[in-house]
Amino acid sequence: MRRVAILGAGAWGTALAVHLAARAARPTPVVLWTRDPAQASALAQARCNVRYLPGIALPPDVAIASDTATAAACDLFVAAVPAAALVDVATRFAPAAKVPLVWLSKGFVTAPDAPAGVALAHEHIGGLWPTPVGAISGPSFADEVARGLPTALVVAATVPQLADDVASLLRGDTLRAYRTSDIVGVEIGGAVKNVLAIAAGASDGLGYGHNARAALITRGLAETGRLLTALGGARETLMGLAGLGDLVLTCTGDLSRNRRVGLALAQGKALPQILAELGHVAEGVSAARATRRLAAQCGVDMPICTVVDRVLHEALPVRDAVAQLLTREPRSED
Repeated sequence: MRRVAILGAGAWGTALAVHLAARAARPTPVVLWTRDPAQASALAQARCNVRYLPGIALPPDVAIASDTATAAACDLFVAAVPAAALVDVATRFAPAAKVPLVWLSKGFVTAPDAPAGVALAHEHIGGLWPTPVGAISGPSFADEVARGLPTALVVAATVPQLADDVASLLRGDTLRAYRTSDIVGVEIGGAVKNVLAIAAGASDGLGYGHNARAALITRGLAETGRLLTALGGARETLMGLAGLGDLVLTCTGDLSRNRRVGLALAQGKALPQILAELGHVAEGVSAARATRRLAAQCGVDMPICTVVDRVLHEALPVRDAVAQLLTREPRSED
């Protein structure tokens, strides 16, 4: 792959552009695309994403564009936008697309024709895109990737060759990349862990301690596995980077936006205020409702994700949500 178009100039898109273009042994030319001409002009002038990734210089091999044609001339599209914008970006570029599309988004997409109204991204976008598609996941804060700190990712795709090619492209310097054949597991793990991170943040914000957080992570992983297997994924995927690795990072790392949402909810702040102060998209907010819908469709019990959705969208007090979880009748862990 001679040139990569990264669609979306937020923190993650910028971080990946820096990684690909700055590698010592194998720098890859990148087009960092944003739909906003004003943002493109600011990035080109400052050679730094002052808003989303301050202090990190853009290497010379990163070109900035806001037009579709420049990005469409590349050999691979990497969408680095929130899950809610993924379909719009794919629709914009699909008419000119002759190369594969993979995404960094971790969440479900709106799919009006799907039974639950939401779907896994590869299921919905695969029908819009003329070539193979895939997902990149794993425990990865954008700031650390941009600063060259050790990181491991996993790639899944609708065809094995694309997963191999993208994993090979990503590898270099301090970044390791692996491939898996389970794109269902990768996408579900990446989406649901954001919901669970809100729960973990709320638990910590209420002062419930390390035991409670560990229990949330463990039982959250169990309910994620129930949804994953119901939708055709492999439960062992949750023992890897897209499952346990990403879940632990997002539930415990101070850079986690979703964890910060939970912490703020525990302080009694209203969701609109929390999101305004955050200044970034917290994928778990929309993923909570989507997860609950998919769970209902599949007949899967997901109590943690359900109460998170009720806290976010039905004004259930955080302490009442915890009480509901604690008073549930325990079952066999098997």
